[in-house]
Amino acid sequence: MRESIVILDFGSQYTQLIARRVRELGVYCEIFPYTKQPTLNEGVKAVILSGSPCSVSDKGSPHIDLAELLGTVPVLGICYGAQLIVQYYGGEVQKSDKREYGKANLKLAIENDPIFREVGDGSQVWMSHGDTMTRIPEQFELLAGTAHIDTAIFKSRPGAFAAPVYGLQFHPEVTHSTDGGQILKNFLFDITGCEGNWSPASFVDDSIEKLRAKLGRDGVLLGLSGGVDSSVAATILQKAVGKNLICFFIDNGLLRKGEYEEVLHSYRDMGLHIVGINARQRFYRALEGVSDPEKKRKAIGRSFIDVFQEEAEKLENIKWLAQGTIYPDVIESVSVHGPSVTIKSHHNVGGLPDTLNLKVVEPLNMLFKDEVRKVGREIGVPKHILDRHPFPGPGLGIRILGEVNQQRVELLQEADYIFIKNLKESGYYDKIWQAGTMLLPIHSVGVMGDERTYEQVVALRAVNSRDGMTADWSDLPHQLLSKISTQIINQVKGINRVVYDISTKPPATIEWE
Repeated sequence: MRESIVILDFGSQYTQLIARRVRELGVYCEIFPYTKQPTLNEGVKAVILSGSPCSVSDKGSPHIDLAELLGTVPVLGICYGAQLIVQYYGGEVQKSDKREYGKANLKLAIENDPIFREVGDGSQVWMSHGDTMTRIPEQFELLAGTAHIDTAIFKSRPGAFAAPVYGLQFHPEVTHSTDGGQILKNFLFDITGCEGNWSPASFVDDSIEKLRAKLGRDGVLLGLSGGVDSSVAATILQKAVGKNLICFFIDNGLLRKGEYEEVLHSYRDMGLHIVGINARQRFYRALEGVSDPEKKRKAIGRSFIDVFQEEAEKLENIKWLAQGTIYPDVIESVSVHGPSVTIKSHHNVGGLPDTLNLKVVEPLNMLFKDEVRKVGREIGVPKHILDRHPFPGPGLGIRILGEVNQQRVELLQEADYIFIKNLKESGYYDKIWQAGTMLLPIHSVGVMGDERTYEQVVALRAVNSRDGMTADWSDLPHQLLSKISTQIINQVKGINRVVYDISTKPPATIEWE
């Protein structure tokens, strides 16, 4: 049975990051909301309790029966998880006079514990808590504090439980904890005995075998977007079911310049059975008079579903609908707080399973984005597809602020083409996470020759990120930005001003709508 780690989520913004760090160490893990604890089978090597935005003393804060958990397998409590352990066993957790947020340095009380292998006294850690553990229960002993708090790390005393228990007040999963990765590694390998045998290669072999058994000779339909997730999903499915996979690629009129033809060509070179569907005018009609961002997303989503369904009904022997769902989407749908509050709707194929009466298969639903790319390399997906920047499902529909029509789309396509072309030629495309051009709903006064102009404004956006959850604006050379601006203004009739977005996420988002 495959070894795994269970992460119980109490609502922390860092829970996915914990899982990513564990996976990076070659250990498979899954996240479960604390309300839906899984049965711990023999493959589960340990349980990690996440942080939380709540206080353990708050009424209605998340709690579990730790007596049923501690002692069955090794347990690591992080921040709220550690405080929960302390409170449950009779220790004291009190609200701090002020929230401790930021860097701190460990003061080791016991240096020879296995959790400290290759971790020295004074190691920098990242704190983010409003409560402090002022007294740990008698079943535990102190391992380290900081200059501001007495209890930064504790562990169970020998014999207190059948399996070791550790608690960390800080977040080892963030990069600001300089030895955080080593501490997690020590817990996984030295304390829980994990072997670290999970990898993209093992995932591929296992997935193909399971997909063949599950799908048999049934027909499978997949909607391709041209992005990484759907492309990797298609390639794995093709290896599993071959010609029984049929892929749709719908041109919604909101793609980048020339993208529809380029993507179709790439997929056919990969040997995929791809059906191209030109539905541009249908989407433009659905967007007439619509300016609200959420209504635009929904109009695009509805049109996609309608087109997809009409084309699917022309096919025979299709029993399965494949989707490029990845693990963050799965986690979100079963989060601690239930389906999350809508920040923005995404253009996906949600709703299709009910209307088409098809069973759903999601070959990537246990992978994070970076893992999808690793799997893609393992199975031979072309580099130019794997290294593409993320592109929003609604496409240019949400990069055109205000109403969308064919004229505004073509205007933005030309400006965006110049931006991306220059990034690729300069070598900066592969150095940044995502780049795009936004067409703003304003006009600007300008002068060209002896004439006064009153034309539109575009904003260039380029960000660096690891996973899209946070992002910093990319510090592109001024000379490059000047070149791009000059080309856009000179070559794209209708645009006379170019600005560069230097907002970080948060508080801004990567996309403007």
